Amino acid sequence: MTTLNINGKDTVVDADPSTPILWALRDTLGMTGTKFGCGAGLCGACTVHVDGVATRSCSTPLSAVAGKKITTIESVASDAVGLAVQNAWVAHDVAQCGYCQSGQVMSATALLKGNKKPSDADIDAAMAGNICRCGTYARVRSAIHAAAATLA
Repeated sequence: MTTLNINGKDTVVDADPSTPILWALRDTLGMTGTKFGCGAGLCGACTVHVDGVATRSCSTPLSAVAGKKITTIESVASDAVGLAVQNAWVAHDVAQCGYCQSGQVMSATALLKGNKKPSDADIDAAMAGNICRCGTYARVRSAIHAAAATLA
């Protein structure tokens, strides 16, 4: 049993401490917004925030996050930055197939929480670990700039 703080609530998870966060979220807790992509932390589909830092949940064990704050796509819009990112995603028609988008939104939100006015280079660096099979990278960049402008 591991107690995790997920989206502001302490939640007891009955899983081996070596279990990746992703599988505890999806299989144990039924929170399916966080997606499985590659299983090696390379594609970004599984991104969550751990203490505000974009983290690959498929390769991070429960034992590494006990006592830390985990934020998932299910609650990212509960603050102004996450809401601005999600609204910009819709306004800029970022999603096509949508599979990678929860990870993209989580990475973009973490970026804007740390950098209120990112340059294209800042965005490219922060989003480099998020792969989009549909190639919506230009829309992602535009949406991040729009969210930053909304928050300014």
